[in-house]
Amino acid sequence: MTVAVLFARQDSVYKTISGTDVYDVDRDARSFGGGFPVVAHPPCRAWGRLRAFAKPRDDEKALALFAVEMVRTWGGVLEHPAHSSLWKAAGLPHPGCIDEFGGHTLPIDQFWFGHRAAKATWLYVCGVSPRRVPAFPMVFGEPTHVIARAPRPDGTRRRAGDPDWRPEVSKAEREHTPAALASWLVDLARSCALRDVAVAA
Repeated sequence: MTVAVLFARQDSVYKTISGTDVYDVDRDARSFGGGFPVVAHPPCRAWGRLRAFAKPRDDEKALALFAVEMVRTWGGVLEHPAHSSLWKAAGLPHPGCIDEFGGHTLPIDQFWFGHRAAKATWLYVCGVSPRRVPAFPMVFGEPTHVIARAPRPDGTRRRAGDPDWRPEVSKAEREHTPAALASWLVDLARSCALRDVAVAA
C-alpha cells in the first residue's frame, strides 16, 4: 500500500523507503489528492513551546490543521513535539484518550529510534486502535547529545568538561527523522484503515 508523506524535508529519508509518495517543499503537500494513508510532519515552530519567538510564514500555521484533516480523512499519523499547542487548537486527544474520529495520541521519544538526543514526541494516529499499533522499541539510558543546552534548575549553565554537559545536535539533525522511526511510521500508516477502527479499544 502506498503511503503519502506530507511536509518532508528535501533530503528526507522517506525518499529511500519503497512505496512512499513524498511531498517536500518543492511539491506542495496541499496538492495531495487523497486516496492513501499519510505520515504528516507539518511545521511545528508556530505550535511549539518557543512559538513566541518563532517567525513562521503567514500560511504556515494552517498547514498543521490541514495535516490533521488528512489524517482524519485518510488514516495515518501526524508527528509533532510533545505538548504541541496544536492538540488544543485542533481538539486532538491527550494520551490515553480517543476522539470522535477514532484517533488517539501515542507519546514516544525519538531517542528510542536512534536519535542521539532525547526528543519527546506525540503522534496523532487515526485508523488503527491502540492495541493494534505495530511494536516499537523502548530504550533506556542517557542520550549522548541534547537538542538544546538548558540551564540547571539553579540557573547555572552547563559547560564542556562538566559531568552533566552534553553537546547539542545540529539544526539539521534536530529536524531529520531517524531512519528507524521513518520506517516504523510508514508501517504504522499502512496499518491504518479507517473502516477497521476499533474506537472502543
